[in-house]
Amino acid sequence: MPTRKANAVWEGGMKEGKGSYSLESNPTHALYSVASRFGEGGASNPEELLAAAEASCYSMALSGALERNGTPPKTITTDAACSVERVGDGWQITTMKLDVRASVPNIDDAKFQELAQATFAGCPVSKALKGNMKMELNARLE
Repeated sequence: MPTRKANAVWEGGMKEGKGSYSLESNPTHALYSVASRFGEGGASNPEELLAAAEASCYSMALSGALERNGTPPKTITTDAACSVERVGDGWQITTMKLDVRASVPNIDDAKFQELAQATFAGCPVSKALKGNMKMELNARLE
Protein backbone atom coordinates (compact mmCIF):
# COMPACT_ATOMS: atom_id res chain seq x y z
CA MET A 1 0.00 0.00 0.00
CA PRO A 2 1.28 3.47 -0.75
CA THR A 3 2.47 5.94 1.84
CA ARG A 4 1.69 9.57 1.01
CA LYS A 5 4.02 12.35 2.08
CA ALA A 6 3.95 16.05 2.79
CA ASN A 7 6.44 18.50 4.24
CA ALA A 8 5.92 21.52 6.49
CA VAL A 9 8.39 24.17 7.64
CA TRP A 10 7.68 26.77 10.35
CA GLU A 11 9.92 29.80 10.79
CA GLY A 12 9.88 32.00 13.89
CA GLY A 13 7.71 32.13 16.97
CA MET A 14 4.05 31.20 17.11
CA LYS A 15 2.45 34.65 16.77
CA GLU A 16 4.75 36.31 14.26
CA GLY A 17 6.06 33.21 12.53
CA LYS A 18 5.04 31.79 9.21
CA GLY A 19 4.92 28.37 7.69
CA SER A 20 4.74 26.63 4.38
CA TYR A 21 3.86 23.15 3.31
CA SER A 22 4.21 21.14 0.15
CA LEU A 23 2.69 17.93 -1.02
CA GLU A 24 4.66 15.07 -2.52
CA SER A 25 2.54 15.24 -5.67
CA ASN A 26 2.77 19.01 -6.10
CA PRO A 27 5.98 20.97 -5.57
CA THR A 28 4.08 24.25 -5.08
CA HIS A 29 4.40 25.57 -1.53
CA ALA A 30 1.33 26.91 0.25
CA LEU A 31 1.73 29.39 3.08
CA TYR A 32 0.04 29.40 6.47
CA SER A 33 0.21 31.46 9.64
CA VAL A 34 -1.55 32.07 12.94
CA ALA A 35 -3.78 34.62 11.18
CA SER A 36 -4.74 32.18 8.42
CA ARG A 37 -5.43 29.42 10.92
CA PHE A 38 -7.18 31.17 13.78
CA GLY A 39 -8.37 34.35 12.07
CA GLU A 40 -9.12 35.63 8.62
CA GLY A 41 -5.61 35.67 7.14
CA GLY A 42 -5.40 35.03 3.42
CA ALA A 43 -3.26 31.90 3.42
CA SER A 44 -3.92 28.19 3.88
CA ASN A 45 -4.15 26.18 7.11
CA PRO A 46 -4.19 22.59 8.35
CA GLU A 47 -7.99 22.54 8.73
CA GLU A 48 -8.39 23.41 5.05
CA LEU A 49 -6.20 20.44 4.15
CA LEU A 50 -8.20 18.17 6.44
CA ALA A 51 -11.45 19.37 4.84
CA ALA A 52 -10.03 18.70 1.36
CA ALA A 53 -8.94 15.21 2.41
CA GLU A 54 -12.38 14.39 3.81
CA ALA A 55 -14.28 15.85 0.82
CA SER A 56 -12.18 14.06 -1.78
CA CYS A 57 -12.13 10.72 0.04
CA TYR A 58 -15.89 10.82 0.65
CA SER A 59 -16.73 11.73 -2.95
CA MET A 60 -14.61 8.90 -4.31
CA ALA A 61 -16.01 6.37 -1.82
CA LEU A 62 -19.62 7.40 -2.51
CA SER A 63 -19.01 7.04 -6.23
CA GLY A 64 -17.84 3.48 -5.63
CA ALA A 65 -20.85 2.66 -3.45
CA LEU A 66 -23.24 4.03 -6.04
CA GLU A 67 -21.50 2.14 -8.82
CA ARG A 68 -21.67 -1.13 -6.86
CA ASN A 69 -25.39 -0.41 -6.40
CA GLY A 70 -25.78 -0.30 -10.19
CA THR A 71 -26.48 3.44 -10.13
CA PRO A 72 -23.22 5.18 -11.05
CA PRO A 73 -23.30 8.93 -10.45
CA LYS A 74 -22.97 11.63 -13.06
CA THR A 75 -21.42 13.99 -10.51
CA ILE A 76 -20.79 14.23 -6.80
CA THR A 77 -19.88 17.58 -5.29
CA THR A 78 -18.78 17.58 -1.67
CA ASP A 79 -18.14 20.75 0.30
CA ALA A 80 -16.38 20.17 3.61
CA ALA A 81 -16.11 22.63 6.50
CA CYS A 82 -13.59 21.87 9.25
CA SER A 83 -13.87 24.04 12.37
CA VAL A 84 -11.14 24.83 14.87
CA GLU A 85 -12.22 26.44 18.14
CA ARG A 86 -10.76 27.48 21.45
CA VAL A 87 -11.53 24.77 23.98
CA GLY A 88 -10.31 25.41 27.50
CA ASP A 89 -6.73 26.68 27.37
CA GLY A 90 -6.03 25.53 23.82
CA TRP A 91 -7.37 24.98 20.34
CA GLN A 92 -9.20 21.94 19.05
CA ILE A 93 -10.60 20.78 15.74
CA THR A 94 -14.22 20.32 16.76
CA THR A 95 -16.39 19.71 13.71
CA MET A 96 -16.31 18.37 10.17
CA LYS A 97 -19.43 19.09 8.15
CA LEU A 98 -20.03 17.65 4.69
CA ASP A 99 -22.57 19.07 2.28
CA VAL A 100 -22.97 16.65 -0.62
CA ARG A 101 -24.89 17.16 -3.84
CA ALA A 102 -25.10 14.29 -6.29
CA SER A 103 -26.61 13.73 -9.69
CA VAL A 104 -27.45 10.03 -9.78
CA PRO A 105 -29.85 8.60 -12.35
CA ASN A 106 -32.25 5.80 -11.43
CA ILE A 107 -31.99 5.97 -7.63
CA ASP A 108 -34.60 6.94 -5.07
CA ASP A 109 -33.75 9.23 -2.18
CA ALA A 110 -34.08 6.52 0.49
CA LYS A 111 -31.46 4.30 -1.17
CA PHE A 112 -29.22 7.30 -1.84
CA GLN A 113 -29.39 8.34 1.82
CA GLU A 114 -28.61 4.78 2.93
CA LEU A 115 -25.50 4.68 0.72
CA ALA A 116 -24.46 8.22 1.68
CA GLN A 117 -24.61 7.42 5.41
CA ALA A 118 -22.80 4.09 5.01
CA THR A 119 -20.07 5.84 3.03
CA PHE A 120 -19.75 8.51 5.71
CA ALA A 121 -19.11 5.79 8.26
CA GLY A 122 -16.77 3.82 6.04
CA CYS A 123 -14.52 6.06 3.96
CA PRO A 124 -10.90 5.94 5.20
CA VAL A 125 -10.61 9.61 6.16
CA SER A 126 -13.97 9.57 7.96
CA LYS A 127 -12.84 6.52 9.91
CA ALA A 128 -9.65 8.32 10.93
CA LEU A 129 -11.61 11.37 12.14
CA LYS A 130 -14.56 9.58 13.74
CA GLY A 131 -14.55 9.83 17.51
CA ASN A 132 -12.17 12.78 17.46
CA MET A 133 -14.66 15.46 16.45
CA LYS A 134 -18.31 16.03 15.67
CA MET A 135 -19.11 14.71 12.18
CA GLU A 136 -22.13 15.93 10.21
CA LEU A 137 -23.46 14.95 6.78
CA ASN A 138 -26.07 16.63 4.62
CA ALA A 139 -26.52 14.67 1.38
CA ARG A 140 -29.04 15.38 -1.31
CA LEU A 141 -29.86 14.39 -4.86
CA GLU A 142 -29.93 17.05 -7.55
